[in-house]
Amino acid sequence: MRIVSLLPSATEIVYALGLEDDLVGVTHECDWPPEAKDKRHVSFSELPPSADPSEVDRLVSASLGDGHPIYGLDNEAIRELRPDLVISQDLCAVCAVPSGHVNEALDILGCRAEVVSLDPSSLHEVLDCMLTVGAATGTEARAKQIVETLRERLASVAGAVGGLERPRTFALEWSDPPFNGGHWVPEMIERAGGEPVLGCPGTPSVRVSWDQIAAAAPEVVVFMPCGYDLEQASTEAQKILRRDELGGARAFFSVDASSYFSRPGPRLVDGVEILASALHPGAVDGAPPSSLRRLR
Repeated sequence: MRIVSLLPSATEIVYALGLEDDLVGVTHECDWPPEAKDKRHVSFSELPPSADPSEVDRLVSASLGDGHPIYGLDNEAIRELRPDLVISQDLCAVCAVPSGHVNEALDILGCRAEVVSLDPSSLHEVLDCMLTVGAATGTEARAKQIVETLRERLASVAGAVGGLERPRTFALEWSDPPFNGGHWVPEMIERAGGEPVLGCPGTPSVRVSWDQIAAAAPEVVVFMPCGYDLEQASTEAQKILRRDELGGARAFFSVDASSYFSRPGPRLVDGVEILASALHPGAVDGAPPSSLRRLR
């Protein structure tokens, strides 16, 4: 089977299922595991790499307004790779090429690949996506085994933080303008022993005002800008760390959002463990230094 992944999270799933030799094409953002970066890239972004958060928001808003996607496909690469299976999504036009555009491209190219769309909004659905890929690739048994292990890890965190005080926790997904963490992020906070504020499980991220953030009075702020690693998030956090609206929070963390929070793949379970170690030090094993930094 020849697989093309148009999602970093799907690439992680493909590797977890032991299908790396079948993976022939990935996106320009697929960087985990590291060897995925050596696969042929079949997509590109229209966003300038040096754009700051406000510029990214402006460009993304304009893209959504005129229907012009910010991600494109390398049709010639896909033609040459002749995939049997293409894994895409429709959840977020900002995050990857929508599956509708993929189908259109395949029709133009005369390619008969199966297109599987992964569109989870909760941790349960993220784990189900692994089963979906397993079913599409004949690796159901391996997928079920991995999912069972991930569920056991989530249950272990729940047992460790059960009965502890649940600090009011705000996940800040973007800084200019501010967005809350949506979809699976509020559930991650709940499972890690926190009370999510300005976010409901299963609902998309939305723009919020600094006044709303101040009124919500979070005790803990976790800065997880979508697509940023820990160093990028920590650098950007310095621009907002001293804002009056965040002054009531007793703790401010930056995290490696790209690895553990933004992408709906198996490492979200690592993200829950990382959050739990931040919200309840000592209750679970400490987070790896490369994943979390306390800035206040």
